Amino acid sequence: MSTENEGTAAPTPPAAPPVPPVAAPVDAAPSAPAASAPVEPVTQQLPPASAPGTEPTQQLHQTPAAQPAAAVQPPAPAYAESPAPPVHPAYAEAPAPAPAPQAMGAEGWPPPPPAAPAYGAGDGQGGGGWGVPLATDGAPQPKRKGKGGMIAGILAAALLAGGVGGGVGYWAADRSANGSGSTTVSAGNTPKDLKRDPGSVAGLAAGALPSVVTIEASAGDGEGGTGTGFVYDQQGHILTNNHVVASAANGGKLSATFSDGKKYEAEVVGRAQGYDVAVIKLKNPPSGLKPLPLGDSDKVAVGDSTIAIGAPFGLSNTVTTGIVSAKNRPVASGDGSSGKNSYMSALQTDASINPGNSGGPLLDSRGAVIGINSAIQSAGNGGFGGGGQAGSIGLGFAIPVNQAKNVAESLIKTGKPVYPVISVSVDLTAKTDGAKISETGASANELVDPNGPAGKAGLKPGDIITELGGKPIDSGPTLISEIWTYKPGDTVKLTYLRGGKPTTVDITLGSRVGDK
Repeated sequence: MSTENEGTAAPTPPAAPPVPPVAAPVDAAPSAPAASAPVEPVTQQLPPASAPGTEPTQQLHQTPAAQPAAAVQPPAPAYAESPAPPVHPAYAEAPAPAPAPQAMGAEGWPPPPPAAPAYGAGDGQGGGGWGVPLATDGAPQPKRKGKGGMIAGILAAALLAGGVGGGVGYWAADRSANGSGSTTVSAGNTPKDLKRDPGSVAGLAAGALPSVVTIEASAGDGEGGTGTGFVYDQQGHILTNNHVVASAANGGKLSATFSDGKKYEAEVVGRAQGYDVAVIKLKNPPSGLKPLPLGDSDKVAVGDSTIAIGAPFGLSNTVTTGIVSAKNRPVASGDGSSGKNSYMSALQTDASINPGNSGGPLLDSRGAVIGINSAIQSAGNGGFGGGGQAGSIGLGFAIPVNQAKNVAESLIKTGKPVYPVISVSVDLTAKTDGAKISETGASANELVDPNGPAGKAGLKPGDIITELGGKPIDSGPTLISEIWTYKPGDTVKLTYLRGGKPTTVDITLGSRVGDK
């Protein structure tokens, strides 16, 4: 068998001289066919190269313990003379001096094997065994009787084994050659405690998971679902989505389970259906709660790394990663036509988000919360929402944490949300390049409150709002999403079209308490 040696290769030995035919004993096995080429000595084999596409996992090299080559006594090779007497530690005996082998690479060494392999000659009488030096005329020398011949064979094998890594290397090559044993090498230098950088995804996830909870909500009739939330403060307030806890808001059951498996009963503190934000509180919060740090969602840039944590399809403590794919993405998390939709100027991410991730934190590369995962665009249901059972296609949306924080503070203080408004009725179905103020469905004073911010600024039914605070407005949902990024009392510039003519005015936002 041709093998690849480690170390310096020896020149190819000359062909063996003709061997006189020898009569085989009656009970001897049939002779093996003559070898077509000299058989090379067995050496430690390197792993064969895999075919393209089938490469095994790269393994670390394990250095075998060093030991003297002469101390290794391998099993009697099948290609040695057979039968052979039992071998005793003959290294201490003084056998008859054998011809000294020539230097490595000298002509005639290592000697070629006989034309007919010795292991095919029954009792070994068919010629000199492997490793027997030739006489000066090229014929094999007479076989030594007793232990001396076996000792020479063993020493030759030990010398060859030593040339490729010691006795252990020879043993491994021999076992590999006959198809038994394993050539797998384990990693010997793996540290007992593998420490990860605190700034890595694994480090950030390990720091955040103890502050993330899996929320189970159920109504009085048993209907409910699973979502996610995270610790907002040390008093036991948990921030999440409204649609996660809505089923338990009126007499239902609510619980929060931490990553260590500890479960606590909870109650709803306040809900903002329009923002899709809710705050719940643990009834008996444990000591040592660690709120997640809040980042600044206004400073997020497209391309920033993100980490989403949640319980997709009930699989708690799931961590996924991605980037910020877009900012200020107007999203209506309902069907886009009813008054109970939730609107957000969302952060878009390609981190995998699925039903059950709702209410969970979206972290930045420092581990700070930049958003609350709330909705996905799904190819399965054709629209936005967190309640469908379709999976992620890489289009997830999170409520910016700056907005969520303002809503949470209001809910904790009063239990009710406060919305900034301009006091107009917007046509959500209009096919215009902008947000059209409704012209029908109610009186003019109901469509535009003359005492509200828009009415005081001179807007009328039928006007089309095209810009707010320097950002383009292309639809009714976009207008609502942008208005709700501000606080009541903020003054912003608004541009509208009337008869195709643009007009820009300043509007001071009003307020509305509670959901309609």
